[in-house]
Amino acid sequence: MNFRSRYWFNSLIRVLLISTLILGVSIAQASEVLTLDKAVAEVLSAHPGLAAIEARAKALATIPDQAGALPDPSLSVNIVNLPLDSLSFNQEGMTQFQVGITQALPYPGKLALRSQTARHEAEAASADVKEKQLQLVRDVKTVWWNLFYLDRALEVIAQNQILLKQFVNVAETRYTVGQGLQQDILLAQLELSKLSDSAIRVQNMRENEVVRLNILMDRPVAEAILLPVVVDEALLVMMSVDVLQQRVETTRPSLVAQIKRMGAARSRVDLAKKDYAPDFKVGAIYGLRNGNNPDGSGRADFGSVMFSMNLPLYTGSKQDRAVDQRNAEWMQQKYQLHDQRNQVASQVQQAMIDYRRAGERTQLFQQKILPQARQTVDAMLAGYQVGKVDFLDLIRSQTTLYDYETQYWKALSGANQALARLIAAVGEETIYE
Repeated sequence: MNFRSRYWFNSLIRVLLISTLILGVSIAQASEVLTLDKAVAEVLSAHPGLAAIEARAKALATIPDQAGALPDPSLSVNIVNLPLDSLSFNQEGMTQFQVGITQALPYPGKLALRSQTARHEAEAASADVKEKQLQLVRDVKTVWWNLFYLDRALEVIAQNQILLKQFVNVAETRYTVGQGLQQDILLAQLELSKLSDSAIRVQNMRENEVVRLNILMDRPVAEAILLPVVVDEALLVMMSVDVLQQRVETTRPSLVAQIKRMGAARSRVDLAKKDYAPDFKVGAIYGLRNGNNPDGSGRADFGSVMFSMNLPLYTGSKQDRAVDQRNAEWMQQKYQLHDQRNQVASQVQQAMIDYRRAGERTQLFQQKILPQARQTVDAMLAGYQVGKVDFLDLIRSQTTLYDYETQYWKALSGANQALARLIAAVGEETIYE
């Protein structure tokens, strides 16, 4: 077995242990591989911020029925015309013990408008829940793919450390037999030290990403996370950006929520205009009398019916100002909707641009750059073994391959992160051709 075959064989054997040896994650610490789907499911079921918004939406959903109901009637119990000298119910004929009930009746249409306003707010809160879910899924996918990239970067570093150690052995052998230079050994050792430094930095970044992912999934911050080593590296073709821009009006929850809030503001304007009309109160009272009339007959009980309404006389300082206030609030919601539409359009456009560019880079690395770089390393190694290639050029070719492999995984991760942002911006998963 020649040198090239031997070091590739050894690399393949060792790569099976890289995920645990280099990442510092043992099977006992992380017995289950955390796939992307599992991470998404866990964050949607466990995130406390989402639970808080869901509780708020549930609370608001109970308001429309309350707002559309009549005010509670009032029960009154009165003692009328009781003489204070004797405190007797029989002394005076007009002394009564009264029981009455009164019902407030808002002007027709007010209750319906109040219920409609509350319903719009409840629907907006429900859309806020969906928007929060989209944001959480986007965030967990972003962190997960960044963690996946860091894992692959550590694997590439480990593989290059193995190869450079073998290069050191070759350089030492050639130096021993008088065919190599000591500076080749020192150069290879320096590159090994640089790789060790890179491994420390990447490992530190990985630990920080683990903390972020654990927080999103409501896990202990120090809990170990083990990701799969192999994923589907294919990138799907998206719908055209124009089609996606047309769909966001109905698919993006934040826009739906803002449209509902604008509807609530419009209902408040209509309700403020209703306040120019009076509200009413109706009531009935039963008066119980004791004692007898002068002719000896029993005193008849009294019955009363009441009707009242407020008089909106100060419309200039009350109702007019209230309508102006509600109109201004409606305009505020309208402008906010326009601003959000612009923001969503920008998010869709930018995410699509990032996805396409990262996808193009990924394909370029897959189909051209990496195969060419690997062929270059093979050719350099073969030339160095027969003394036709300088050791520095061999090291440079291997370092370049290491850089390209790392860039490939970063591009693939970036493409999937852009895809996560695009799905969140559009508001649904079905964005593929």
